[in-house]
Formats: sequence, structure tokens, C-alpha cells
Amino acid sequence: MSFQIKDTKKHIKHIYKTLYISEVLVSRIDNLAYANNTSFNNIVISMIESCLREDEK
Repeated sequence: MSFQIKDTKKHIKHIYKTLYISEVLVSRIDNLAYANNTSFNNIVISMIESCLREDEK
């Protein structure tokens, strides 16, 4: 896995957004979340943050 799963203990201001994604992608993310004992949301946010860091390099 090329991204680091973020720590969920840090509390910063958040907002809600809705994503429209395929069932296959949801299944893959759910499997990652289960394997890493974390939430679907945490996996998605960790992936997005990783991609944004890569773009900054």
C-alpha cells in the first residue's frame, strides 16, 4: 500500500460531502478498511491526502 492511513485521533473541523462511486470500488475500499481495522471514510481520506501530497512534489 503506497499511502499511509491517517490517525483518527486528531480532531479538526470537517464538513460532509457525498461521493457517487461504483460498487466494485466500495467493495475494494471496504476490504482495505477491514484489513486495517479502520473506517471506509478514513481509507478514502487517507488516499486523497496521499494523492494531493504526490501532486505537490
